[in-house]
Amino acid sequence: MSRSTPKVVVAHSSAWVIQVWLSFALSVGVTAIGIWHLPVDTWVKSFMAMGLLFSVGSAFSLSKTVRDQHEMEQLGARLDEARVAKMLSEHDPMAPPKL
Repeated sequence: MSRSTPKVVVAHSSAWVIQVWLSFALSVGVTAIGIWHLPVDTWVKSFMAMGLLFSVGSAFSLSKTVRDQHEMEQLGARLDEARVAKMLSEHDPMAPPKL
């Protein structure tokens, strides 16, 4: 019998997922429109657009990396718990000590 608390997995609601994607699309879209309408040369607009794309790409990479690290920590904790449970189930307190 395990004394650890069960892992609770909370799924995101569809409303939350829609709100997150709409927020992302709106922020990138409005920023792109702002860059387009800037009263500067084309090369400055291109440079700012490139910066926007790199920022979005790095944000995706960072969020994926943080998620992957969190999942690996959870997996490691579950493996450690399984090893301890196996050792406890195989232990016989009445067996004579091994020399």
